Amino acid sequence: MSVRQQLQGTGVALVTPFGSNFEIDFEALGNVIEAMIKGGVEYLVTLGTTGETPTLDKQEKLDIVHYTFEKVAGRVPVVVGIGGNNTAELIKELHSFPLDKAAAVLSAAPYYNKPSQEGLFYHYKALAEASPKPVILYNVPGRTGRNMAAATTIRLANEVANIAGIKEASGDMLQCMQILRDCPDDFLVVSGDDALALPQIACGMQGVISVAGNAFPGDFSGMVRTALKGDFAAAKRINDRLMDAYEIMFAENNPAGVKAFMHEQGLIGNYLRLPVVPLSAGLHKQVKNYLGH
Repeated sequence: MSVRQQLQGTGVALVTPFGSNFEIDFEALGNVIEAMIKGGVEYLVTLGTTGETPTLDKQEKLDIVHYTFEKVAGRVPVVVGIGGNNTAELIKELHSFPLDKAAAVLSAAPYYNKPSQEGLFYHYKALAEASPKPVILYNVPGRTGRNMAAATTIRLANEVANIAGIKEASGDMLQCMQILRDCPDDFLVVSGDDALALPQIACGMQGVISVAGNAFPGDFSGMVRTALKGDFAAAKRINDRLMDAYEIMFAENNPAGVKAFMHEQGLIGNYLRLPVVPLSAGLHKQVKNYLGH
């Protein structure tokens, strides 16, 4: 089964729960994974940036990957996030991480060093050639400081065999439509913007890798499935109910927003590692109001 076939629908970029000592709370992580699968999400993404990976050391990352595969036990596909701005170091990680059970690798574009389009092309080409699993590009210029142009994405899709798709989070609808128009038929294109997922599916995307799905797995994945079936009126009704949650969730920081929702739902403690801090009191009150607490 191709990556495009396997990863249709909603993937959730899992948070990393911490305890009051800021160590990983694996019991809570297990509860989150169960809630996602019970909620009907199609696949999980571990070690995405929503999992606060910049604050995890390598052993913690390995422990999370092993635990996630063990807990999921083959019930849904798992994608592993391996991204960053040091190409050579990422190649080492691709060789040392346990990827045998992974459906694919999601690799965020390099941050801070702002490579040219040619630099982005050769960065991803090197990763794809080293990776034992198909690579999904992740374009998120709001975090990386550099947009990957549609032409670069299409060049990678056509010229590098092991690149299987993209999580497109530029927020640029014209760029998204250009990718959808020009990409190969078997190339996976998913949204990286929860609030734009519905219109992007209408344009032809095959789903979304979601943050909001951590807090609303049933409603969000239901909205995506309904949209993929072409019932946009019904999907819009679900999405309309979630829109205020999206706004609150991303007002200050990700994952501080979604962790606040999950804390109020009793799934996790409201702990984040510096430099990220919990939501301000006023915004947290909006979370409670939205949930009716």
